Amino acid sequence: MTDQLLDQALVEEATKKSGLVWVRGLPGQEDGASSRALWHVWHDGAVCLVGDGPGEQPLPDLVDGGDAVVTVRSKDKGGRLVSWSAKVVELAPGSEEWDVTVGELKGKRLNAPDGEAMPERWARECRVVRLAPTGSTTALPDGSLAAAPVPTSATTRRAAPAGLPRLLFKKRRR
Repeated sequence: MTDQLLDQALVEEATKKSGLVWVRGLPGQEDGASSRALWHVWHDGAVCLVGDGPGEQPLPDLVDGGDAVVTVRSKDKGGRLVSWSAKVVELAPGSEEWDVTVGELKGKRLNAPDGEAMPERWARECRVVRLAPTGSTTALPDGSLAAAPVPTSATTRRAAPAGLPRLLFKKRRR
């Protein structure tokens, strides 16, 4: 019981303080499936997100009633602190819970193109999703989960041609 309370406190405090969380939906995806970095608001014991509309962040495959995995980073060092399982709840526009959640999200949304009309646009064109912790945390991996770079013909800067310094210094003397 004590471990469960400590995990719950860690999830809440780490998520409140972090400006970004990484979210991966659909539990059927294989390990290492891509997670998406999302801005959020911690409200009423859950992560609240808005997205999937014009000018808003794209949400991963989050299905109402489905599961998701949320990974929280350290605000000061940027490393993974905790990963936890969540139940996905999509809020219906106009409901009391939707209005309260949108009020919290609106206060944290930076650079909104439409200001005070933002909640109406969210109701028409976006999804507001709540990720409620299920109480289970996931052990952090020992190694990096960074993806291997995609093969490309792009290169880093090459050595300067041997004659270039003479040309540059010649122009300075004039």
